[in-house]
Amino acid sequence: MQIPAPYAAFPAVNATLNGTCAVLLFTGRSLIKRRRISAHRAVMIAAVTVSTIFLISYVYFHLHAGVIRFQGQGWSRPVYFSILISHTILAVVIVPLVLITLVRGLRERFDRHRVIARWTYPLWLYVSVTGVVVYFMLYHWFA
Repeated sequence: MQIPAPYAAFPAVNATLNGTCAVLLFTGRSLIKRRRISAHRAVMIAAVTVSTIFLISYVYFHLHAGVIRFQGQGWSRPVYFSILISHTILAVVIVPLVLITLVRGLRERFDRHRVIARWTYPLWLYVSVTGVVVYFMLYHWFA
């Protein structure tokens, strides 16, 4: 399916937002390991903001452009769909985890924040990185 011209930039923008979120997550993790709490908080709020912008942009794009079908053949199909399915399921799961983790951190419930952040961080990072992988597979490698 050809993407309508007014929406052609959205996939690249969305991939950039996902990649930015991954960098922010990695940075936030690094900061908290060094006990830089204020910087960690700022970077993680930025990650939530970038993810929120991504989600709005992604939904808007697909409401207007519809479904974009994967064109790859052979071995690439099961690889693509394995990544896409795990990405999609975890993208749904991560939303409440991020919100709970954020609220606990902002309320300074650090004991409870740490417990859920141990799950949230790797899942959120996986969703962000695989979002970029899905973009490249869908729009560049096999298009």
